[in-house]
This record gives sequence, C-alpha cells and structure tokens, in this order.
Amino acid sequence: MNLLETQRRMAAAMMVPLSAEGRIAPRTLEGKSMAAEAAGIIKPNDRLTALERLEIYSRSYWFRLLDSFTEDFPGLEAVIGRDNFARMAKQYLRECPSRSFTLRDLGAHLIDWLTDNPACLGEHKELALDMARLEWAHIVAFDGPQNAVLDPEHLLEPVPGMRIGLQPHVTLLELQYPVDELRVAIRATEDGRNSASNVAGRRKAHAVRKIGRSRKQQLFVAVHRVDSSVYYRRLEPEEFQLLGFLRSGRPVAAGIREAFKSGTKRVPAELPRLLEGWFGAWAQFGWLTVYQKKTKGRESK
Repeated sequence: MNLLETQRRMAAAMMVPLSAEGRIAPRTLEGKSMAAEAAGIIKPNDRLTALERLEIYSRSYWFRLLDSFTEDFPGLEAVIGRDNFARMAKQYLRECPSRSFTLRDLGAHLIDWLTDNPACLGEHKELALDMARLEWAHIVAFDGPQNAVLDPEHLLEPVPGMRIGLQPHVTLLELQYPVDELRVAIRATEDGRNSASNVAGRRKAHAVRKIGRSRKQQLFVAVHRVDSSVYYRRLEPEEFQLLGFLRSGRPVAAGIREAFKSGTKRVPAELPRLLEGWFGAWAQFGWLTVYQKKTKGRESK
C-alpha cells in the first residue's frame, strides 16, 4: 500500500461519525470492522492499540468540527437550546460532511438542510431559521471576497444605462424577527468568564423568549463589513428593493423606477434626498462596485 492510499484510508476512517457515546465508530462506512481497518493503517505501540491511536485522531477531528460549528452559530444555539443544538449539529455534519479545506464553510448548506429538517428547530422554527440565515451572512461578510470599490466619479457623472454592482460579501436579508438585535444581545452576555454561567444562560433564554413571543414583522437587513468588523444595517423597503435590483445587474435608472413603482408611501419630492443619502451611505461603506457579468468563462464589465 503506497502513501497516498494510506492517507486516503486514514482520512476515511477518521471522518466516520462518532458513536452516540462520542467514541470512534465500530465500523467503517462500508461496514468493515474499524479495529481491522485501524490495524491496516496504524501500528500499535506499547501503550495503545491501533484502534485506540486512530480514535485519538477521529475524536479530535469531530470535536473540532463541533466546536467550530458552535462558534459560528451562537445565536442559533441560544434559540433552539444547547442540547437540541448539539444533536442538530451532529446530524447535520453527518449528512453534510465537510468538503472544504477550511472550517469556515461548515455551515454552507445549513439553511437548505434546516428547511428540509424543521423538526430540529424546536418551538421557534421561523425565528431559528432567521437566525441561521443571519449568522451565515455574518460568516460571508467577515471573510467574503471584495471587488474594487466604485470610484466616486462614477456616482457624480452617471452615464445612460450605467450598472452598479454590490460587493459579494454584502448579504441582503428579508426577515420576520429582529434577529440582528437578538444576536447582539446574546453576544453581549458572553463576556468570557461568565459566558457559560447560569446568569448568562438565563439572560439568553429571556432574550429568546421575548423575541419569540413578539409579533412577526417584515424587516430588511444588510449584513456587511467595515474595516474587518461585521455590522447589521436596517434598510428601508425601497432601499432593499433597489439594492437587490443593482445586485442583479439592473441599470440604475430602471432599478430606481422599479423600487418606487408600487406600494411605496414616498412622495416624488422625497426621492432626490433619499437617493442621495442612500448612495452616499453605500459608497461610504464600500458596498458599491462596477457590475460584472460572467460570460463564457470570463468576466465582462
């Protein structure tokens, strides 16, 4: 057996989900004895069998995955409860195993998976799904790519049919609950020494109950970053619509007409001031970039 085959067998054995007791699985995914598989790729020593040595790597791998997943979704854990979150995380990672070189991508399929498995979300299903969407957007905002920021002269001297795009790390969310406020409140309870205390737990539970019992509402939030810090910014309905049109490549003028076409309470006299303020804020945050459309394997501006 060459080195590459040994590495592949080692990785496959190590990545088999742990047992319910948190120990290495008794069998591989192909149904082979894990003890026999371990003996084929690892030598025992004077203190540990081959299986025991493999178990160290397997448990380290899975505990690191679970710890990282919990760090990424503290708000979701608070909403559905620690024990329920732990069960959900294990099930999700079994069904959607890591396929990336970075732990950052662990939750990439979580929203779709939760939508298909709502029983994992407990009594506050819609609140939990909103929180999961916000927290994945937080991850994207933190280290997502950034294109060249639009020069101010593009805004001062627009041309007919001009198209403006949004930075790929900016996520636009339509929510039913103020999970942006809830996540900030949850994080505020985690002051290091007392984050696992009963007091912190009660504060989190109280915040979740308060939001969970509130009436659903339509909220628009942009999740973005400024100077390596992630922020949540509430948006006006028309502002949200216009940003969505810009992201899809709609020309600026057409996007403005569509955003204010129906259902708006804005009067025409307000529009110049509103648009000046919005575009000024978006430019200040660095959200705006020249729209790019991929065509036949290359990007055209």
